[in-house]
Amino acid sequence: MSTPNTELTANPYEAAPKINEVKAFTYDRWMESVGIPIHRGFFIEDLRTVELGWWDQRQCDAAFIQLSGQEGITSAIVMEIPPGKSLPPMKFALDEIIYVLQGHGVSTVWTDDRGPKKTFEWQDRSLFHVASNTNLQLANMRGDKPVRLLRYSYLPLATSLVTEPQFFFNNPYQKAAPSDQESELYSQAKLVENGDPELAWGSSRVYWHGNFFPDMAAWDKLTTNARGGMSVIIMFPSSEMSCHMSVFPTRTYKKAHRHGPGRVIVIPAGEGYSVLWEDGKEKIVAPWHEGSMFVPPDKWFHQHFNAGGTPARYLALHPPRQFRGHAEKVQDRAKDMIEYKAEDPWIRQKFEGELAKRGLSTLMPADAYSVDSYDWHPGKISL
Repeated sequence: MSTPNTELTANPYEAAPKINEVKAFTYDRWMESVGIPIHRGFFIEDLRTVELGWWDQRQCDAAFIQLSGQEGITSAIVMEIPPGKSLPPMKFALDEIIYVLQGHGVSTVWTDDRGPKKTFEWQDRSLFHVASNTNLQLANMRGDKPVRLLRYSYLPLATSLVTEPQFFFNNPYQKAAPSDQESELYSQAKLVENGDPELAWGSSRVYWHGNFFPDMAAWDKLTTNARGGMSVIIMFPSSEMSCHMSVFPTRTYKKAHRHGPGRVIVIPAGEGYSVLWEDGKEKIVAPWHEGSMFVPPDKWFHQHFNAGGTPARYLALHPPRQFRGHAEKVQDRAKDMIEYKAEDPWIRQKFEGELAKRGLSTLMPADAYSVDSYDWHPGKISL
């Protein structure tokens, strides 16, 4: 039986129309469409004075902060409320963390017109969480000074999945009213033990669970860690959002480390700088004080230096877990952390030079530069 001849023809896919790859995220295009300032780069020295522009839909001055390392993952927006004014109520479909850069005000939250409303006051450096699909109204309680807020969410990631940004604002979906226990979390955070070890860098399994933290510069419920300071891990009810704050002594600095993208770091207190660099490339120095913000890009090493005369604090707002990287895990320490003994000599020289400009000298232990895998122990840390 013979086989019929087959004729080779042109590949039908070669004639298919060419589609250009979309290089900008939906969130990027939405930011551009709003018409307010978009601040880019590696750091913002002071969010309390950064340039804002009028956002008519929100009835306030505002700006997008889109630093290298946030792209496509996390959103940071600075909003200003004029003295004695209230912003229009808004329902946002995603969880949101709000940090008070400056000012004294009040938040009112509710799920729908039938449910009860919860009102709570906040001040400079307060931190609070607003659950998804919750109505929120923000008001300035002072008649003489504006309020500035930093609003943080995963909106860029969400708009890559649902590519219509307006879907996330004032969506008619109604969620169940919070339980009495959940609503009380705006007034009192609670200590939880045996928490998530991945969030606690494999050491302490303790975190604080709640929706409202009154002053991150005054928060003193801290746990000693092996990285050269003390810290608190914060989890929010029924949410995958989280954050942590590290407090470290005057005239000391942390080991260089790296992790995934999207982590927004804001400074509640202290004076110093951080150094950011891609492995093998030029280093970038980000100076900071209260109100500063920076974002370590994906897998860039970074190192934090307290060059002032008081303890320093940095508050890290975490990206989704999928983007956190692995620097917190012990087995990855060698590739994602640089020991003091192995660091570039320039690191120590610059630190001691910055202290000298302020009439200070280093308090780094001599052992840090000679002992392999040097760890800070409780007896070595004094705030």
